[in-house]
Amino acid sequence: MRILIPAIIAAASFQLEAAPAAVSFDCAKVETYKVASDDELKLYIFNPDDHRPGKDKRPAIMFFFGGGWNGGTPGQFEQHCRYLAARGMVAITADYRVKSRQNTSPKECVADGKSAVRYIRQNANRLGIDPKWIAAGGGSAGGHVAATTGFVDGFEDPKDAQSISSKANALVLFNPVYDNGPGGYGHDRVKDYWEKFSPAHNITKDDSPAVVFLGTKDSLIPVKTAEKFRDDMREAGIKSELHLYEGQAHGFFNESKGGTEIFLDTIRKMDQFLVEAGFLKGKPTEQQVKAVSRPSTKKKKKKK
Repeated sequence: MRILIPAIIAAASFQLEAAPAAVSFDCAKVETYKVASDDELKLYIFNPDDHRPGKDKRPAIMFFFGGGWNGGTPGQFEQHCRYLAARGMVAITADYRVKSRQNTSPKECVADGKSAVRYIRQNANRLGIDPKWIAAGGGSAGGHVAATTGFVDGFEDPKDAQSISSKANALVLFNPVYDNGPGGYGHDRVKDYWEKFSPAHNITKDDSPAVVFLGTKDSLIPVKTAEKFRDDMREAGIKSELHLYEGQAHGFFNESKGGTEIFLDTIRKMDQFLVEAGFLKGKPTEQQVKAVSRPSTKKKKKKK
C-alpha cells in the first residue's frame, strides 16, 4: 500500500489538473463552443436583464483570462461581464486551453480564442448578438489572445468554419503581453513563429480600435512597448488609447490586487472607450459602476 498510495494520489492530481477550468456563476448561461484535447471548452454568457435571445441584436464582448498561457480561470473577468451586461451588452468570459491543464502551446490558446469569437458570430442570431459588433478583451496572456483576434492572421483551428470571421471589432486590453519579438514576452516559447504571432508586429490599417491599461511598474511590459504600440496603431490610422497607472505592477487592474479605486477607474475608462467606439450608449451612473465592486475583506497588518 505504501507504494500504491503515492501513485494513486499522483494519478488523481493529474486528472484534476487535466480537467477544464471548473467555475460556475449565478445568472450566467453556459455553452460549449468547442471540444479540444478531449475537453469541452465553455463560454459563460452574461445577458442584460431585458435581453431577448433570438430577437435582439446587441453588441457583445468576449474576455480571456490571464495566466501566461499556462493557467488561469474565466472567473477573472466575472465583474467586467456583470458590469457590461448591466450596461446593455452581452458579456462573455471564455475558457481556453492552457499548458497546466491540457499541455498545450501558446498556439492553441490563440486558436481557441479565435474559435470563441467565431462561435458567437456564427450563433449571433440565436444569442441575440449583432455579429458586426463583437469586442474582445483580456488580461496579460489573455490580453494577448484577445489582441490576436484583432491583429493576427492565421493560427485558426482547421476544424472551424473558416468562412466565418474570427476578427474582433474592438479590443479592451489589460496589461497585454502583445510584443512577442526578441526581448518581448514569451519569445523563447514562440521563437519559431513570433513574427506572425506577435500582435505588436502585425498592425495593419484594417485592424480594430484598442484601449490598453498598464501599470508603470509592470515587470513584463515596458511602458515604451505600450507607447510604441499606441503610436504604431495611430500611424496606421486606427483609434488607440493608452492609460498608464503610476507605480502599479502587473495585474493591477484586478480589484483584489490594485484596490477598488483603481479597479473602478479602469471600469469607467473601459466604458468610455466602448461608448466612443459605438458599443455602448450614454454615461453610466456611479451606482452602476460601484455595484460591481467586491473589495477585499482582508485586513492589512499593522506595522510595528
